[in-house]
Amino acid sequence: MNDEIKKPSLKFKIVDIIYIIMMVLPLVCGMVLDILTTPASSGVNIAGARIYYEIDLGGSRFFNIIISEAQVNSVLVMITIFFVFLYLTHGLKERIELKRQHLAEIIVQKVDGLVGENMGSDFSAFGPFIIAIMALSAFSSLTSLLGLYPPTSDMNVVAGWAILVFMIITYYKLKCGPLYYLNGFTKPVFILAPINFISEFATPVSMAFRHYGNVMSGGVISVLLSTFLAWLSGLVLGWAGDYISAIPIFQVGLPAIFSIYFDIFSGCLQAFIFAMLTMLNISGAFDAEEYERRKKKKLEKKKLKNINGGN
Repeated sequence: MNDEIKKPSLKFKIVDIIYIIMMVLPLVCGMVLDILTTPASSGVNIAGARIYYEIDLGGSRFFNIIISEAQVNSVLVMITIFFVFLYLTHGLKERIELKRQHLAEIIVQKVDGLVGENMGSDFSAFGPFIIAIMALSAFSSLTSLLGLYPPTSDMNVVAGWAILVFMIITYYKLKCGPLYYLNGFTKPVFILAPINFISEFATPVSMAFRHYGNVMSGGVISVLLSTFLAWLSGLVLGWAGDYISAIPIFQVGLPAIFSIYFDIFSGCLQAFIFAMLTMLNISGAFDAEEYERRKKKKLEKKKLKNINGGN
């Protein structure tokens, strides 16, 4: 048996190049679209996502379908992530021959370990879902480094993620039966039912606002710091004339240093926190003991029914 590692074929390299192009192309398209649609402005400009198109449904404007900058960038990020994963998993073999396969296996092992530690063996299949949430959130926040509007700075996008997580939480609560789910609102005492009902729907609201608030505040602070540094440059160099004072010397390097925290560290941290809250809320919603008890009871009834039917 030949143990030498074979060199990638020309076809393999061509597919790799296509994947790399498709990773970069959506973000480039987003940058071009942002340049073409951004109006000229001066001074501090802190605003929400621009609306590209609005579909009029003929009724109230409240029910119109809006295509915003955040939604478009979110789709572009998902396309990028899709081809990143295709690139990482291209050419997987039992024996590791590519560095990307080693990286892919490390990512899978770390996420599976995180899921197993926080959710238990009953949720071992949740690894792909958790890594998808983390990647989508992190990549969305990091698009600000390219000058794009980060989808995580739009409440509508983050709220959609939180609602999806809430639906999964409710699904696992209902696995023990509707009556068991409704009875949970009366614990520990019946008088707390209204508070428990409110707290049930407070979960997605708190997840959405926490993620949105931290990312959006970081972007606002970055803009304000950059504007302050430009003003400070003009103040310090004011004695040198209009031409020299217009040079923003304090904006060289310092915004990049602040960006390391507000755009990179904070964005990745919020992605991790959102994924952790997702894991804890979903696993905490599922009563494994009650589910097994109900499952065992159903099997006993089925066996008894078969015995009586046989007689």
